[in-house]
Amino acid sequence: MNHKDTETLPQLPDLGFYYHYKHDPMGSVNNYAYEVIGIGYHTEDDCRPIDQYMVQYRPLYDAFVYRIGKGRINDARPLSMFMEHVTRDGKITPRFQKIIDPRILEELRIIRNEMYSDLAK
Repeated sequence: MNHKDTETLPQLPDLGFYYHYKHDPMGSVNNYAYEVIGIGYHTEDDCRPIDQYMVQYRPLYDAFVYRIGKGRINDARPLSMFMEHVTRDGKITPRFQKIIDPRILEELRIIRNEMYSDLAK
């Protein structure tokens, strides 16, 4: 039996929209906004434990990964890093914060649908 068969699933982020801690609330609604679209699992035994689970997410602004892949390439970050807290301006804050404001969510859905419209074809 593989050691991964008995592994306990770690805390996973919900699918949906998140702001990165660099988001500027005075800027556009989609600056440093991302959509978590899944969790990847490294299937090989030789990976570092920290890289075993990877959060798959895509930018909702003109980020590098969007420009080169237009949705066929996504951002990936180790789960532990995605879920961690960081210090900014002397305050501890989540690296990624789930967006729950219905007005902002609607705006981000529209932006997502425009940016990634080719994926629905």
